[in-house]
Amino acid sequence: MKFLAPAIAALLATTMATPALSASRGDVMIRHVSVVDVEHARTVRDQAVVLRGEDIVAVGKDGEITRDWEAQSVVEGKGRFLIPGLWDMHVHFGGGPDLIEENKALLPLYVAHGITTIRDCSGDLPEQVLEWRGEIAGGTLFGPRLLTSGAKIEGIKPVWKGTIEVGSKADVDAALARLQDRDKVDFVKITDSTLDPQLFLYAVSQAKARRLRTSGHIPMALTVQQAVDAGISSIEHLDYAYKAGVKDEAAIAADFAAGRIDRAEANRRLDTGFDAATAMNSYRTFAAKGVFVTPTLNGSRVLAWLDADDHAHDPYLAYIGPKLRKTYDWRIERAAKADAAAIAARHEHFDRMAAVLPMLEKAGVTVIAGTDAGFLNSFNYPGIGLHDELSLFVAKGLTPAQALAAATRAGPAWFGRLDRFGAIAPGKAADLVLLDRNPLKDISATRAIHAVVMRGKPYDRAALDGMLAQTKDKVAAWNSAEQKAAAQ
Repeated sequence: MKFLAPAIAALLATTMATPALSASRGDVMIRHVSVVDVEHARTVRDQAVVLRGEDIVAVGKDGEITRDWEAQSVVEGKGRFLIPGLWDMHVHFGGGPDLIEENKALLPLYVAHGITTIRDCSGDLPEQVLEWRGEIAGGTLFGPRLLTSGAKIEGIKPVWKGTIEVGSKADVDAALARLQDRDKVDFVKITDSTLDPQLFLYAVSQAKARRLRTSGHIPMALTVQQAVDAGISSIEHLDYAYKAGVKDEAAIAADFAAGRIDRAEANRRLDTGFDAATAMNSYRTFAAKGVFVTPTLNGSRVLAWLDADDHAHDPYLAYIGPKLRKTYDWRIERAAKADAAAIAARHEHFDRMAAVLPMLEKAGVTVIAGTDAGFLNSFNYPGIGLHDELSLFVAKGLTPAQALAAATRAGPAWFGRLDRFGAIAPGKAADLVLLDRNPLKDISATRAIHAVVMRGKPYDRAALDGMLAQTKDKVAAWNSAEQKAAAQ
């Protein structure tokens, strides 16, 4: 996997000078731990890691660090594995103003599952999410670091709510100015339900000119290559990467743009037109231009197999508010209308699409771990969904090391922040996850969380369980209120 920053300094070294007469002081020291060097897919045994404030200030052999350093508190890491904090690079908050509190209750679920940073890819509560970003950064709201696109850019009268509607280049210019200057967004999201394809390309190119990163849904009337040439920064959902591997993609896009075929026929031709050589050429271009891909495989898997698992008895539903669960219905109802042939086609499409994942890796494309979890996306759960995504990455051909890098280094790389995140070394952010097992051997070890450190503060297993219990209690109260209201 390729990244945008140089290699980190050797983990055995510390940049802190050793005082001549007395030990340096930190706030927290994690001792006797195996540090996972994700970049080089290796572990370094019997290390001590010292944290001060929100920073890692020393890393090295336990005996040497404990000779030179003291800390107010010590976390015993013997037999355990320390990784950088996990990033979920595709989440959503939404469902309307009535669902604000249910959405906010999802924030601790991320932390409880080792996710210290999330990238919000826009829903219909953009102003609220911008507020949360500031409150989390200021310490008045508990949750993972929140990076957001704010309101997405769309066409006039789009399917999706919470958008900035644009119908001209002037509208696009005004939208980008608002997002950058007023909202100070972390990136720009552009979707395509009613957006003119040429305005899509214009929006991407103008965002790039403003040094704003972009992601989005690419219009059917365009090729993926056109979006790449315009300067898109990340491709969300593996379907678009699959589309870039279709030999006749340009002809299909032209026919769709001219109205000669409808969307169903375009999708049929895309499904049957994949060519491995075409795909690898496209993916090498992605890599050369620094375009990342966020597969969001787990959400696609859930929908593809709703016929086999209706998820009605998922224990995790206890953490999802009743109004949020209600937003799942439209996808469930749509999937239920499929006949046997459509269900089989759905399964086959998922398998064909997922098969391009190792091809992207082989071509040098940086794969980002992101779930698409949140409202609307049925049974794709905030928190645990990232671990399901990583398991799918390995099941579909990535190594555990590649999957782990997708969840710890790819996000910081996309934001140009590998100087601060994605490794365990002096000067890096004190966002860490202490695991009971080695994730380089078995990616399911990311689920075996002993403790999480976020912004320098450790949360042990009891604290993490408390976060889960708090959200569960809120949901139980909301469920009870809903039932009482229905009975009246």
